Amino acid sequence: MSRIESNLGTHFLLLLVAVIWGTTWAVARFLSYGLDESTGANLGPATAAWLRYLVVVIAFVAWCWAYKNRNGPRMLPHDSQSWRYTIWLGLLGTMAYQLLFMHGMKWTAAGDASLIIPVNPVFTVLLAAPMLGQKVTKRMAFGLLLGIVGVSVVVGWSPNTDIPFEHRLLGDAMIVLAALAWATNSNLTKIALGKEGMGSTEELVIWYSIVGWVMLTPWMLAEIWGTGIPNPNTAEWGSIVYLGLFSTVLTYVWFARGIDRIGPTAAASYVFLVPIFGVLSGWALLDENIGTSMLVGFVLIVMGVREVQRESERLRVD
Repeated sequence: MSRIESNLGTHFLLLLVAVIWGTTWAVARFLSYGLDESTGANLGPATAAWLRYLVVVIAFVAWCWAYKNRNGPRMLPHDSQSWRYTIWLGLLGTMAYQLLFMHGMKWTAAGDASLIIPVNPVFTVLLAAPMLGQKVTKRMAFGLLLGIVGVSVVVGWSPNTDIPFEHRLLGDAMIVLAALAWATNSNLTKIALGKEGMGSTEELVIWYSIVGWVMLTPWMLAEIWGTGIPNPNTAEWGSIVYLGLFSTVLTYVWFARGIDRIGPTAAASYVFLVPIFGVLSGWALLDENIGTSMLVGFVLIVMGVREVQRESERLRVD
């Protein structure tokens, strides 16, 4: 039996992760755009993000409670150092990312945004220079340039011209900032896990999810202060549960399992399928357009990411 056949179930789960993460963009667009009175929907971006993480927090608390007597993950940080990192991670990885992501999806097309977010690994590697002391080479700079050109193609020549250009520009800028926030969060997570006495990766994710959800609360309250208490319909509640339970909790577990069984490089390769499913779900669920510029932009972004990743791997070996 080949190695792929022996891990067929794992590869299927990783493909499912890519599908779910891809459809997240269309679902988030559906929820975030709801504040526009013309749609008749009920939720604004901050409220949708808060409710999403309410589902996440409930799931994580249930997990901690179920395994509390079996060396399961701790629900909250245990010392001042853990709290300090958790607060920063909650600020960047949950509050900032979710607000930028959901507000960005209010203004831009789901397919466009899903093509931009793969530039995140480039930011992660480049931010490792000031945060982790990693060297930035000319090849990395070239990879960044390719990524920027790819993003520019997606933004400037999007086929979704039914959305005004200035709206797409604002939304896409927020998605780029969301990628930057997540990249900073990724490097800070690596720093935190290298500190003596810190918790496991799973615990850190649980901690900053809970703390970040609390940080989202004032934004949610400010939003409903101006729009009134929302009354989500069945489709919106289903979307919230989908984003919280499937797109955040279950896929995290499945992706971690994939890394454990087939390695981080092979598992990470599935991430490049996410934009494909993002574009397709935007087309199927939201009637968005698909154009050649999306393919060109995606190829340039992937080329830039791979250039940066290969150079980063070479530096680690050297």
